[in-house]
Amino acid sequence: MFGSIVYLDNNFAHIEIPDGVPVSENLMNLHVIFEDNSKKILGEVADFDKKIVKVRFLGEIVNGRFVGGVIRKPTLQAKLRIINKEELGLIVGDEGPGTMQLGVSPLYNDYPIRINMNDLFSNHFAIFGNTGSGKSCGVARLLQNVFYDPGYMPFKSNFFIFDAYGEYHNAFKDINKINPNYNFKFFTTNLEAPKENILCIPLWLLGRDDYALLLQAETHSQLTIIESMLKYVNIFVSDDETSKKFCNHIIAKAIMAILFTNQTCASKKNDVFGVLATCSTPEFNLETVVKGVGYTRKFRDLFIIDTAGQFPESNLMIEYVTSFIDDKLDTYESKTMNYYTLEDLERALSFTLISEGLLKNEKMYNEAVTLKVRLHALVTGENSAFFRYPKFITLENYIASLISINGKKAQIVNFNLEEVDDTFAKTITKIYSKMLFDFTKKLSVRASIPFHIFLEEAHRYVQADNDRFLLGYNIFERIAKEGRKYGLIFNLISQRPVELSDTVISQTSNFLIFKMNHPRDLEYIEKMLPNISKEVVEMQKSLQPGSCVAFGKAFKIPMIVKMEMPNPEPYSSNCDVYNMWQVKRNG
Repeated sequence: MFGSIVYLDNNFAHIEIPDGVPVSENLMNLHVIFEDNSKKILGEVADFDKKIVKVRFLGEIVNGRFVGGVIRKPTLQAKLRIINKEELGLIVGDEGPGTMQLGVSPLYNDYPIRINMNDLFSNHFAIFGNTGSGKSCGVARLLQNVFYDPGYMPFKSNFFIFDAYGEYHNAFKDINKINPNYNFKFFTTNLEAPKENILCIPLWLLGRDDYALLLQAETHSQLTIIESMLKYVNIFVSDDETSKKFCNHIIAKAIMAILFTNQTCASKKNDVFGVLATCSTPEFNLETVVKGVGYTRKFRDLFIIDTAGQFPESNLMIEYVTSFIDDKLDTYESKTMNYYTLEDLERALSFTLISEGLLKNEKMYNEAVTLKVRLHALVTGENSAFFRYPKFITLENYIASLISINGKKAQIVNFNLEEVDDTFAKTITKIYSKMLFDFTKKLSVRASIPFHIFLEEAHRYVQADNDRFLLGYNIFERIAKEGRKYGLIFNLISQRPVELSDTVISQTSNFLIFKMNHPRDLEYIEKMLPNISKEVVEMQKSLQPGSCVAFGKAFKIPMIVKMEMPNPEPYSSNCDVYNMWQVKRNG
C-alpha cells in the first residue's frame, strides 16, 4: 500500500501511494512502523489523499519496549507498514501484574487497551466531556473495572465520590454482589433520607480556615475573630471553674471598657445592658444581687442615674466588676478538644463580639457582627442538620467511620450533594478535602492509606477562589501540588474545563477526554494540558458517546478508547420526553 518517503519535516513523514494502488481501508489514526535497518519508529496516520499519506512521528521501539519521542528520523529509504499485533501490545498495553483493562481500541477490532494501575491511580487525572458524551458512564465503568477483575482484590481502596446529581448510587450500590468483601456507603444532603445516611460533620474537627469558608469570611481581621471564637468555645464547653471564671472575666473587661469611655452615663448604661443581653452568667445579669456594706443591690440598680447624670453606686459597681478581672486568664486556652454544638459556637461568637478589643474597634466589631449574622442563619437554617453530630469523635475515628458500614470496610463512599446549593456544596467538598489532606499528612507511614477524591461537576468547586488571598492557599490547589506524595489523589470530572483552576489542571497527569464542542474549552485544553497536540484535540471531535481520547502518564501515546457500558449504569440518561408528554388512551 505504501510507497517511498517523499520528504520529512520535524514531526511528519510524507509517503507516496504508488500509482494504481487503491487506498482500500480507512487509514486515519492507524499506527504504522518505519523499518530502517534495525531501527523501528512508530508513527500515526494524520492525513492522506489519493497520492500522499502524512504520518506523525510518535516514538521508537527499542529492545522490545516503546520509547516516546524520536531523536533521529528515518531515512528516505525506510520501509513503512501497518503495525502488527505484537507491536500493538507494546503500545496499548499487555496483560500483566498491576494492569487493568480500560477499554478497547475501535481502530483495531476492539483490541483490549490495558493500563498500569499505578500510572493511572497514583496521579491526579481528569475526565472532560460534553453532557451526553459518556463521562458518568466512563467513571462508573472505570471503577467497576477495578472491582470486576477476578485476579485482583482492592479491599483497602478508598474512593470518595462527591456526586452533584446523585448519579452514581445505582452504579455501585450492589458492589458487594461482585464480592461480599466489597461495600458501598452512601451519604446524602436529602433531609428526608434515613438519619444514618444524612451527611454529618463534627464541628470540633473544623479549624479556622474551615469556618472562614463556612461563614464566608472576606477579610483577614475576620480570621482573628474566628480564632477567638474557637478559643472561647473550647473553654466554655469545658464547664469547669476556670471556664466560669473566664466567662466572667470577659464580661467584666467589656463592662469596664464601656465605663471608661467618654460617653454619657445613659449611653454607658445602654451599652452595658446590651452586653448582658448578649452574654450573661449567674454573676453577671440584670437580676444578680450585689452586696455592699450593710446593704444589697440588684445589678440593674447599680446603673440608676441621679439628677446630676451620674451613677451614685459607681464605687460598688466598679468594685464588683473588677473583682472578676484576672489578667492571667487572657492567655488561658483549653488543652483538650471538646464536643460542642452550633449553639455553643454562637455563644462563643457573642462573647467574642463583646471582648475588649472589638468594642474599641468599630471596623472589627462590624465584621464580627457580619459573622454572627451568618452563623445565626446557619444555626436556624436547614443546613444546620449537617453539623449535628451526636457525640465526640476524633479525626482518625471519624475518617474510619466514613469508610465502614455495619462493621465492614466500604471501598466506595458516595456523597450526594444534590439537595444543597453550589456555594454550600463547594464548602462541603473543601472541608472534606482538607480533612483528608490533614489526615494523610499525619500518617506515620507516608501514603500508606491512599484516598481518591472524585469531584463530579468539578468546575463548580475547583476554581480560582478568594481563598489564596484570605487563607494563603486553596485546598484543591494544595492537594493538586502536594497530595500525591501523601496518597491523596484528585479525579476531576467536568464539562467546562475552562472554568477550572489553572493550578490544579497543571498538576494533572492523565486525561480521558470525551467529545467536546465548545471552542473555548477546546482552546483551553490545547493550551493548558501537557503532551497534547492540535491533532489530539481534533481527534476527539469525531468521537462517539462512550469513546474518549486518553493520554498522559498512564498511556504510551494518545489513543482512542471505547469503554464498555457500565453494569449497572449510573442515573445519567436524558429525560424520556416522548413518553412523558403523551397521554395514554383508554381502549
